[in-house]
Amino acid sequence: MNPWESATAGLPSPLVAVDLDAFDANADDLVRRAGGLPIRVASKSLRCRALLDRVLARPGFAGVMAYAVPEAVWLVTAGARDVFVAYPSVDVEALRAVAADDRLRSEVTITIDSVEHVRWLRDNLGAAARGLGVALDVDASLRVGPVHLGVRRSPTRTPAQALAVVRAALGVGLDVRGVMTYDAQVAGLPDAGPHLRALKRRSVPEIADRRRAVVEALRAETDVRFVNAGGTGSLHRFAGDPVVTELAAGSGLYAPTLFDAYDDFSPRPAMAFALPVVRRPAPGFATAFGGGYVASGEPGWARVPSPVRRGVKLVRTEAAGEVQTPLHGEGVGDLAIGDRVWLRGAKAGELLERFDTVHLVSAGQLVDSVPSYRGEGRNFG
Repeated sequence: MNPWESATAGLPSPLVAVDLDAFDANADDLVRRAGGLPIRVASKSLRCRALLDRVLARPGFAGVMAYAVPEAVWLVTAGARDVFVAYPSVDVEALRAVAADDRLRSEVTITIDSVEHVRWLRDNLGAAARGLGVALDVDASLRVGPVHLGVRRSPTRTPAQALAVVRAALGVGLDVRGVMTYDAQVAGLPDAGPHLRALKRRSVPEIADRRRAVVEALRAETDVRFVNAGGTGSLHRFAGDPVVTELAAGSGLYAPTLFDAYDDFSPRPAMAFALPVVRRPAPGFATAFGGGYVASGEPGWARVPSPVRRGVKLVRTEAAGEVQTPLHGEGVGDLAIGDRVWLRGAKAGELLERFDTVHLVSAGQLVDSVPSYRGEGRNFG
């Protein structure tokens, strides 16, 4: 029996559960791979304050990497410290709230990646922008000639470009606190074939060299307090970089299916969700209620949930549906109406936008039921 089933027996489904033993083991492995550098926890990958607090209480973790300014305000108001919003914001109301409050201004750092961002903050916040903490997002994609390999984030890549942004920021009174580089083509892609392994081998030294040049240039102008790098899939690759002061991770705590195929680490699946069987439409088929929790990103079968039970498969012509998910295979034969089917999501915290409550289990027992962000009435986009 899987670690979630017996602990949640009798609870109505659909439901989502987290195995705390696996969660803690994954946290320990992240710390091991971080090689002594602190790990800033990506809140978007957890979306549950109880579990965010749990991991931040462990040695090796420090600070939050948030994804929205209203989220950062909420977290700091609830007691969080050192919250870096790693995505640019144009939420004037939330930015003004940070700028107007001494505690928020001290604890919250926002992202800029261009002179355009700086001008936008100046024009929309006016004098309130002075003293607002910012960090520069430097593009970590790989360029091979005209080919862009990685995600489309920052337009800033070179030391000269970074200096232009930082000088503009200092010129309007922003407090430049840090630099981040997120290597999506390394951290976010499994080792699924020689082409991806080659991409990672080429990307890692290129990022390190360019990041060092950027940071050296900026430190001649201002006090760069933190240099953030990596993600669950890559933090061990940058743990020995003397320029990097902290790493980032989050998804590896839940270990969704997109992290099943990395060469260098094997996290334990910690989160899964259960759907009730509500139909037996034909021999060898069972249909579960709900389940259409398809992850964001490039469309494809890697983004759909995966059944945990051996011999159970999604029906390719329907996949995971809005209100029903048909299943088939040799493992379906003994499923009856009212039984539960467990699946794992492709991505981590995004799944919790579907559930108000997270059931926490350990050693086969239900130990707590806590609210997700959604369960606390919070949605940050």
